[in-house]
Amino acid sequence: MKLTTAITTASIATLLLASSAAYAGSKGKGKEKKDDVLPDPVTDMDFRDPNAEKVELGKNLMFDKILSGNMNISCGTCHHTLTDTGDGLSLPVGEGAVGLGVTRDTGNGDDAVHERVPRNAPPVFNLGAKSFTVLFHDGRVEVNPSFPSGCKTPAGGNLPDNLENVLACQAMFPVTSATEMAGQAPENEVAIAAAAGNLAGPGGVWELLAQRLQAIPEYVDMFRAAFPGEIFDASDITYAHAANAISAFEGVNWRADNSPFDLFLRGDEDAMSENAQDGMELFYEGDENGNSCASCHSGPFQTDLQFHAIAMPQVGAGRGSNSPGKTGGHEDFGRQQVTGEETDILKFRTPTLRNVALTAPYGHAGAYNTLRAVVEHHVDAVNALSNYDRSQAVLPSRDDLDALDFITMDDPDRVAFIADHNELPPLGYDDEDVDRILDFLNALTDPSSIDLRDDSPKRVPSGLTLAE
Repeated sequence: MKLTTAITTASIATLLLASSAAYAGSKGKGKEKKDDVLPDPVTDMDFRDPNAEKVELGKNLMFDKILSGNMNISCGTCHHTLTDTGDGLSLPVGEGAVGLGVTRDTGNGDDAVHERVPRNAPPVFNLGAKSFTVLFHDGRVEVNPSFPSGCKTPAGGNLPDNLENVLACQAMFPVTSATEMAGQAPENEVAIAAAAGNLAGPGGVWELLAQRLQAIPEYVDMFRAAFPGEIFDASDITYAHAANAISAFEGVNWRADNSPFDLFLRGDEDAMSENAQDGMELFYEGDENGNSCASCHSGPFQTDLQFHAIAMPQVGAGRGSNSPGKTGGHEDFGRQQVTGEETDILKFRTPTLRNVALTAPYGHAGAYNTLRAVVEHHVDAVNALSNYDRSQAVLPSRDDLDALDFITMDDPDRVAFIADHNELPPLGYDDEDVDRILDFLNALTDPSSIDLRDDSPKRVPSGLTLAE
């Protein structure tokens, strides 16, 4: 879905011409702005507007370990306010681990994690916007009205039909993953149900978690307030209601559309520095061959929501693949594992760039820990892949896990396979251009997102600890 739209107001056109002149003077290239290429400013109409009670309920559920099989991890563990709605790691260490963010480790003994979560925990900024119609790195959850739930997902027709939006559909799945939240069978009844593939049936994952919530009087009162006319008694609560509340919290509290770039789009010519405006020109206008960042990072949130193969280094054991080229089950073919189409091998969803300066590491496997490094990868993807600096990966160490972290990158044939599928042409940007693009990317940071501590509850109704 292409989201790029044209700016038609005279004020913005004037500003763009001014910044183009400044760029031409500083670089001596005489490049003139051609057509309007910036997105329209974001408005309240672009976002969903749930009631305050639903948002407050979602805030508690987001950080309550009651939703995990062993009651030792919450959704917020890997999407925390102290780690900018991600976890600060290349690959999460989920159920069984201890600690938070870069201090998180793999746990001890029988309770330790069995494997790393195979993909980077994506930040959650702006996912309450209606334009986000596809989620996860491989797009395995996407809007599709032909399904009763309104979403096409790995659960198929088993997904409940009272989910309110695609973000709620997404919230149904982390609790079903043994590595992320459910735990390993036979540790607990949720893990046993998940291992059996019983998500929606009697005794399934979602029913078991709903029963836990139904047994907590404080939660029952909160669900009644959040869903008036829909929930009257504890027995009316389903896990789909919980997912709707979690999506409401994420969508409202982690909205980020008041960055200097947003203010610039709304007509404040002083909102962005001249360097950031120069970087904006490079980002949207492209290099001398017309290749631009905005060819994929388009639209109001700098994503086309499409899937592209850009030769990203593969860190970790991967999600596995059933396609030609599989070697030991350690590839991650991305979108192909959803569609089955060979043309989708190694394609991953274009991430939004809002608050991107806050959300390292970058890439589907968190290969890059600095914004400069990932921008330089985009400038010359195949060369960057061949010369990947493994110190960029942020991975809590354990010998057996470490042995798999670079299993792909250690194999020249696998690296060549990734390179052969690259679609990203080299971009004609020099070091100074990269500096200016980084200035622009920093101008995509909403100041209200820098300190999110108030978005965590002080306690949760289950009485479980919030400490990690």
